[in-house]
Amino acid sequence: MLVAVLWAIHTSLTPYVLKLLIDAVTNYHGDINQLGNAVFWLAVSYVLLSLMLGITFRFYDYFILKLMPNVKHDIQQQMLFYLEGHSHSYFQNNFAGSLSNKIADMTRSVPEILSLLTDSGLAAIFGIMVASITMYFVQPIFAVILIIWAVIYFYVSWRLSFKGREYATILAEAKSTLSGKQVDSVSNIINIRLFAKREFEVSYIKKYIDDVVKKDRHIQWYLLKVRIFQFLSMSAVLTAMLYFLIEERSQHTITVGDFALILGLSTRLLDTLWNAGNNFVRFAQEVGSCAQALTIITAQHEIVDSHDAPPLVVKQGNIEFDNVTFYYQRNNNLFKNKRVEIEAGSKVGLVGFSGSGKTTFVNLILRFFDIESGRILIDGQDISMVTQNSLREQIAMIPQDTSLFHRSLMENIRYGRLDATDDEVVEASKRAHCHEFISILPEGYNALVGERGIKLSGGQRQRIAIARAMLKNAPILILDEATSALDSVTEKLIQESLALLMEGRTTIVIAHRLSTLSEMDRILVFDKGQIMEDGAHDELLANGGHYAHLWAMQAGGFLPEQENE
Repeated sequence: MLVAVLWAIHTSLTPYVLKLLIDAVTNYHGDINQLGNAVFWLAVSYVLLSLMLGITFRFYDYFILKLMPNVKHDIQQQMLFYLEGHSHSYFQNNFAGSLSNKIADMTRSVPEILSLLTDSGLAAIFGIMVASITMYFVQPIFAVILIIWAVIYFYVSWRLSFKGREYATILAEAKSTLSGKQVDSVSNIINIRLFAKREFEVSYIKKYIDDVVKKDRHIQWYLLKVRIFQFLSMSAVLTAMLYFLIEERSQHTITVGDFALILGLSTRLLDTLWNAGNNFVRFAQEVGSCAQALTIITAQHEIVDSHDAPPLVVKQGNIEFDNVTFYYQRNNNLFKNKRVEIEAGSKVGLVGFSGSGKTTFVNLILRFFDIESGRILIDGQDISMVTQNSLREQIAMIPQDTSLFHRSLMENIRYGRLDATDDEVVEASKRAHCHEFISILPEGYNALVGERGIKLSGGQRQRIAIARAMLKNAPILILDEATSALDSVTEKLIQESLALLMEGRTTIVIAHRLSTLSEMDRILVFDKGQIMEDGAHDELLANGGHYAHLWAMQAGGFLPEQENE
């Protein structure tokens, strides 16, 4: 604001000093050799004003240098923190690329908006104020013309900017969608090659590119019409100023210096206002980009910690579903009034066909989704009343589909416990039988794994996930087909390590190969969200029910449908 005020003063004061200089030269009737002495201080003032403006803008540049990187840092950090607080379903329903693009838009647009407000908005307003005062003392009619025109110009430009902002929001959303589609396509490059669909994929993405081009052309056409209005209005006010200048000069009511002052000041101010008018449009575009980016933080978190929620304290690891009802779609209950208790330290297997509710069961324990009614208790503590972080810190999960960060192997394994030493990471790797393949890599534990761990095989990624869970050493352990991607020899070795890891921990194991559940204390058989059977392996076989049927199918060579929840 200070710089804008100083700029406005300079914009009017420089032409005024020039007017005084012209009038002094025009009206000088003394010795021509003494003309320099007569106008010396006016000439010095004119030069000093230019120096003052240069120094002011360098101060402004320094201020921006200190401010803007911090603004961008805060936006990126806080938006990412808020984004990662959204529920599991939020990320299921939004493209990762689109969400990332929204943060990038916000990071770029906010500093741009701040600059436009100070560089153009405030500068133009202060410029008009100072120029009007200057013109008033020369001839009031010029100040009146400037003020009336400026009010009309700003009002119409502001009103037009609302429509521009709407178009900009639509365009920004289309760009975010395109970004999400492109990232989705690139991340599935293996499928594109396996099915030889390169041409199809390009034509599929082309529809979204064409949509962006169409919306971009729409907004540019609108902006063209806005600029036509601005150009015509400025031509009109400049014509009016020239007309009255000629009239006033012809009647000798203004001097040559006054004529130069008003014309120079008007021209300079109109240039500023032309830029301000264009920046009104840019401002609207940036606000539109921010509007679509803000959907990340205007969307309320679906799953939040209760006020003053305490951390979960797990001393035993008893898990209880108390009359739990849950659905993904309203009036289509997956679980209804479910009651089940998993005793502390026990090993429980979950079996059933795809969609029967096994993965949902463990996702509810992790509180990836909130239940509709009832309670889920761990050691008597309602998990909806404790902090989410403390809940998940007490649970180690080895998923079927392991996803890794594009970071080093050391960093990926240490993610299980960030304060672990290098030796502890290596020890966990040895127990998970991934030290063997890591040690022969050229970069060893410093090797990068690629996006989502693409540089590693499925079995190697799974072993990294097991090492990470071992390092975490949580009192509750969940295994979701934890050894499905391993060869038989490695699986046998890791099963021995997992058996040691299960000791003294409450363990839940999801498995399709029923032979891996034979050592479980208890097996829960799911079907359409219901627990059809509950008992030990031998007991369930003897009952001849659903579990026995699944066992017979596998023993006869017929495998049930693979889990894909």
